[in-house]
Amino acid sequence: MRIPAHAVCTAIRDDIVAGVFERGSRLTEELLARRYGVSRVPVREALRTLESEGFVTTRRHAGACVAEPTEQEAADLLELRVLLEPLGASRAAQRRTEGHLKVLRGLVRLGQERARRGQGEDLRSLGGWFHETLAQASGSPNLISMLTQLRHKIAWMYVVEAPAHPVESWAEHGAIVDAVARGDADRARALTAAHMDRTTGAHRLRRARGEARVRGSQPAVNTAGGRL
Repeated sequence: MRIPAHAVCTAIRDDIVAGVFERGSRLTEELLARRYGVSRVPVREALRTLESEGFVTTRRHAGACVAEPTEQEAADLLELRVLLEPLGASRAAQRRTEGHLKVLRGLVRLGQERARRGQGEDLRSLGGWFHETLAQASGSPNLISMLTQLRHKIAWMYVVEAPAHPVESWAEHGAIVDAVARGDADRARALTAAHMDRTTGAHRLRRARGEARVRGSQPAVNTAGGRL
């Protein structure tokens, strides 16, 4: 069974974001095919996609390598997210479904509960799911794609410090959902913009850890479910 290139692409991207492949390290088709238990064909296709996304670059005499973004490029990504997240919230207020609202409200309830208990690691993942769902509720495939790519890149380039006041942070999430539920696009945009301005200051650039290398091992791609 041929493994789809998008599954291999997801695996490589996730490993780049997680730091398994260091910035600047070579990504040979042979190594990647062996690592994920696939042929070189989907690896080649995945590398082309990742190059278009900015995670991979092709160097003369070296081939495909993990990209090494500059500090300015990293700062530009944060600025783009600050601009696009409010737009997504505004559109969500106009296009969301009851299904989106149900998920968003459920995430807010969980987030507020975890915040009161001081469960920081849970809050990190819940926050990611919240913003992903909010983007999905925008009903705009292009915007969803851009925000998804931005989140991947920001997670790759930055460490995000836990909010000093998580209960207040999740109250902001709740207010955004209330505005989206009422169909108040202007308020949803304004609240999200204010929230993004506050959270941007918690981002700290990741630093390279010296010589590029590959760490750990990875099981083969699961072919049964067609996903990773």
